[in-house]
Amino acid sequence: MPDLTHGDDAAAVNSLRSAVMRLSRRLKHQRVDESLSPTEMSVLGTLSNCGSATPGELARKEHVQPPSMTRIVALLEAKGLVRLEPHPEDRRQKVVTRTEQAETMLEESRRKRNAFLAGLVDGLDEDEWAKLRAAAPVLEKLAHL
Repeated sequence: MPDLTHGDDAAAVNSLRSAVMRLSRRLKHQRVDESLSPTEMSVLGTLSNCGSATPGELARKEHVQPPSMTRIVALLEAKGLVRLEPHPEDRRQKVVTRTEQAETMLEESRRKRNAFLAGLVDGLDEDEWAKLRAAAPVLEKLAHL
């Protein structure tokens, strides 16, 4: 296990943190719909990746409190981006499902962000691009730990 508190390992962790945060901020500015908050976009992305979910499940996945998720879902429903349906097994609960409008918007957003990243990648040489391609699965793993 590397020593992440001193020396080169600590410097690498610091550099990774800083770079990921800066790149994330730049990607957040590549939005298709400025009326949606980053949190609302994240919830739609979670629904797209994981399928329908209860508000409680979404709150856990998004690391927010259930009352906050209830408000977010209500906003998304009012914008026509999700619909609430009865839970198939527990009628006291609702299931949140993204609409076709949400999926279309997410696809457009992904295209725009991918194009932005592709433009950045054009500035890399072949060796840098190979290293970045090799690092992508590791970064994906870190994002889901």
